[in-house]
Amino acid sequence: MPRVGLTPEQVVDHALALVDEQGPEALTLAAVAARAKVATPSLYKHVSGGLAELRRLIAVRVTEELADRLAEAALGRSGDEAVAAVLRAYHAYATERPHRYAALPQAPQQDEDLASAAARLVGVIVAVLRGYGLEGSEAIHAARTFRSLAHGFAALSAAGGFQLAEDLGETQERMITVMTAGLRDWPR
Repeated sequence: MPRVGLTPEQVVDHALALVDEQGPEALTLAAVAARAKVATPSLYKHVSGGLAELRRLIAVRVTEELADRLAEAALGRSGDEAVAAVLRAYHAYATERPHRYAALPQAPQQDEDLASAAARLVGVIVAVLRGYGLEGSEAIHAARTFRSLAHGFAALSAAGGFQLAEDLGETQERMITVMTAGLRDWPR
């Protein structure tokens, strides 16, 4: 019988707190159980697939969090303003929560929950791109370009990959200018 008050969502909360504090390498069932104040075998009552299932649930949660952050940034905006807001929000999420961002799957998954969360994340980006009149195949190419730019900049920033003295915020603004100019001139 699962412990009263402990849900799979709360187990994920404990796991994410651990990852945030100590990094993904610290994620073990024993460490999560200690945070949740249960015996390690008790976690299987809440996360039946063990550590693999917990990692899957973390991936779903992180993908949903990022989708929420991007949707909130895009709300009420269109065109260049929406692209800039979404790129800034993407970067902010990755740099504020670098260990969580590392749990974001970069390849398509067979898991239904993860595929749904990923489709929502991509859907936010595609919706923003509609402001440029992009549809069908061109919207997919533009979304891939957008994702490559957003992920590359965010991942390098989160990993401390930009060590030169020039202001990173200025680099980000120039990157946004390149992206928006490219979208305005995108083949239709």
